[in-house]
Amino acid sequence: MQVSSVRNPVADLIELGIRQTGHIFYQLEPTELISQTVALGQGAILSNGALAVNTGQFTGRSPKDKFIVKDALTASTVNWNDFNIPIGPESFDKLYDRITRYFAGKDIWMREGYACADPSYRVNIRVITETPWANLFAYNMFLRPSEEELEDIHADWTIIQAPGCLADPASDGTRQSNFAVVNFSRKMILIGGTAYTGEIKKGIFTILNYILPHEHGVLSMHCSANLGAKGDTAIFFGLSGTGKTTLSADPERRLIGDDEHGWSADNVFNFEGGCYAKCIDLSEEKEPQIFHAIREGALLENIMCYPGTSDVNYADKCITENTRVSYPLNYIDNAVIPSVGGVPDNIFFLTCDAYGVLPPISRLTPEQAMYQFISGYTARVAGTETGVTEPTTTFSTCFGAPFLPLHPVKYASLLGDKLRKHKATVWLINTGWTGGSYGTGQRIRLSYTRAMVSAALNGQLDKLAYKDHPVFGVSIPESCPGVPSDILDPRNTWADKSAYDQRANELGVKFVRNFEKYASQATPEILSASPRI
Repeated sequence: MQVSSVRNPVADLIELGIRQTGHIFYQLEPTELISQTVALGQGAILSNGALAVNTGQFTGRSPKDKFIVKDALTASTVNWNDFNIPIGPESFDKLYDRITRYFAGKDIWMREGYACADPSYRVNIRVITETPWANLFAYNMFLRPSEEELEDIHADWTIIQAPGCLADPASDGTRQSNFAVVNFSRKMILIGGTAYTGEIKKGIFTILNYILPHEHGVLSMHCSANLGAKGDTAIFFGLSGTGKTTLSADPERRLIGDDEHGWSADNVFNFEGGCYAKCIDLSEEKEPQIFHAIREGALLENIMCYPGTSDVNYADKCITENTRVSYPLNYIDNAVIPSVGGVPDNIFFLTCDAYGVLPPISRLTPEQAMYQFISGYTARVAGTETGVTEPTTTFSTCFGAPFLPLHPVKYASLLGDKLRKHKATVWLINTGWTGGSYGTGQRIRLSYTRAMVSAALNGQLDKLAYKDHPVFGVSIPESCPGVPSDILDPRNTWADKSAYDQRANELGVKFVRNFEKYASQATPEILSASPRI
């Protein structure tokens, strides 16, 4: 056994039950991990300097194969549902034995990192991977301890990731051969059968969504955050494809983080040390900060190059539309380090409404904010699939349902308390369609959306006249600097006004039906924010 490290990690591995491995590579620098990846034939360096890899069979998360161990700690605290799928302690033990034995005779990459930029909530993370590039992902995405801290660092949580380790569903209690299992009692995450690195990232997000609200009263959030020149913090909630990363990467403001944050009594803090951005259709013009962050040390996943070159074709989605890049937060020139800001002054809920119903910007009351937060609405389009023209409605509670172990009301209650205390202004931003539904209307211009967000942040919308939407009741500004006034009320953009009224009512019905499962625990004030259908 050979060890490459700043300290000897063998005892830690033996304590975990991992013995008789090949080489152990501990806490390697990115340059070494990149060199090893290329030498092993697992990736290639492209013309922009980034390392490109293919994650194999899985190019995204597999929610139906993510499990939480149901035991005395979690039985009554976890909200068991289609995302929080229970698995027994005995199945975890079998998978744990399987994955630790799997590493016998194999090289292993090991790394210490931590989550939560506010030291009051720091969670130390030990990551053990089968490949050097998965370890590079952990370097990019988690906060990085100093050399001095490594001397006596103690892991609060351990992730063991082995894409080549396959479960036996018949004996291990899994659905199929891939798995991601969270054990809150043993403070471990096991990932096998999949090389998609997002399972590592979202595994830690899941445990923070349990620990912080349940043990500390901190609101954990699936959001991006940035900081203005006057020290004002803004946060952006939104599901994939709504513009969360794009809109927070603002050259006029400093980036706190692009995806995961906590809201404590006196600040907003990033959980991560890096960004994991979508790359599909990326361009320097539309997203210059992300574009320029893709350089040496960045990890590109499942992209394609132009034939005969090592130049990335960001429009190519022949492998997947979920092409991704990870890079350290300091690759963004104006990033806030350490990534902490004050309590937010403005909160943006982002939705890509493919029905063309919701206004491009509207202001919410606290009750409407609670209702929209619990709803977590967006709509997905069918793209180029033959014969499919209708959008698909998606409701994801608190804009992050797959990663929320507790009941949604817990997160919504925390948000409500903070809104009442800090008086933040909440805005609903539609980055989707106007002038008609998908297939008839057109996508709202990004330049207009940026202008609306900027106007809200700069206080330019504070003293304007507003009118209420007839179905959703949200307040629509009658003007906005840099935006044509006729697009602010979506009904004005439809040639057939009666068709708009019908579609708005149809979407309102979808909201009401979705909310039925939360109605028994919602306050009368929140229920009063339901659409008027």
